[in-house]
Amino acid sequence: MLLASEMVAFCIFVAPLPFKVRRKLFRFLSESPIVAKIAYGLKISFIFIAVLFVDALQRMFRITTEVEAAKSGGQGIQDVRTETSFAARKFYAQRNVYLTGFCLFLSLVLARTFYIIQDLIHVQDEYAKLKTAAANTSRANIAASAQTSEQTSEQTKEIEKLKKDLAALKAQARSQAEEYDRLADRYNKETGQPVSDKRTD
Repeated sequence: MLLASEMVAFCIFVAPLPFKVRRKLFRFLSESPIVAKIAYGLKISFIFIAVLFVDALQRMFRITTEVEAAKSGGQGIQDVRTETSFAARKFYAQRNVYLTGFCLFLSLVLARTFYIIQDLIHVQDEYAKLKTAAANTSRANIAASAQTSEQTSEQTKEIEKLKKDLAALKAQARSQAEEYDRLADRYNKETGQPVSDKRTD
């Protein structure tokens, strides 16, 4: 049952779940106190399974040695019941070795897979944050660029307006100077004073 539970848990870990579901699942598994107590109990049970694995391994080697000794001693095993008994004992010992060994192996695989997926979720969260920050920075840069271009266009309009005002002032000053020269010439003619050659621009 423990081996089957480990296989089901491994299938759930590597299943192609959506990112949000997987993040919630692994956050629950890593933060829940109930899961922590279950994991503590499983660690103790795996210690007993390791002891059973060593015992089953020793028993398998002992039975194999007994079978080899019985076959090599004399003319081999003559009784069918004895041969069946040795084969059954060897089969049970090998079965216990495989069950306990695979149970221990899957426990290591599950632990490593759990931490790898946790790191992957953390990296994906950091990537999403960096992507959001980059998008916000890009939007801020675009807004600042738009604001700068708007300010530049406003300044350009103001400069054009000032140029027009300056040209109008120059034209007004020129017309006033021409009118002043005309009046000065007329005054000089009427009063009989010599006409001045100086003109104001």
